[in-house]
Amino acid sequence: MRIVIAEDSVLLRAGLTGLLADAGHEVVATVDNADDLLTVVERHRPDLAVVDVRMPPTFTDDGLRAALQIRERWPQIGILVLSQYVEQTYASELLASDTSGVGYLLKDRIADVAEFLDGVRRVGEGGTVLDPEVVAQLLARTRRRDPLDRLSPREREVLGLMAEGRTNAAIARDLVVSDGAVEKHISNIFTKLDLPPTEHDHRRVLAVLRWLDG
Repeated sequence: MRIVIAEDSVLLRAGLTGLLADAGHEVVATVDNADDLLTVVERHRPDLAVVDVRMPPTFTDDGLRAALQIRERWPQIGILVLSQYVEQTYASELLASDTSGVGYLLKDRIADVAEFLDGVRRVGEGGTVLDPEVVAQLLARTRRRDPLDRLSPREREVLGLMAEGRTNAAIARDLVVSDGAVEKHISNIFTKLDLPPTEHDHRRVLAVLRWLDG
């Protein structure tokens, strides 16, 4: 893939560049602020942008704001957001519309090179990847106030893995159950969250958004 990196830490930016290049990807540009990110994305039209949430000029949510602009202007470009901490509002906002080609990972996850590169691949291929810690905190927040109380503990586990972007087969492996059991759990989730089949909506994504939005 052709990748742009936006990260204000010189060491992390260099590390990501080397890591992705060693994995066979082409890093077409690296920047340290949100304004330059938009410039290089417009110039190179990469397959994927790896973006830090907090960057210059304000070190608040500049990276996320730039990522949302990229999603709006070039929806075909994948976005993998990196954050030092779980920022629930940012995760929810990033996933508030089309979730294809979107990821949110904690920076600590980069230490597991295989897992990080797998996340890069999945987002680049149009999938959705959420850090397990992000999923855990969002689920904990939502459990305090919404209809997820109707879900069984196993169904919550399945929904959490769905939110991480896992396929049915991957969920079955993680939970050591059959593919049929996973399909049954997902069907139950759709029913309990009042998500009937429709012609246009993707129920898998809607189920995840249901608890992200609270």
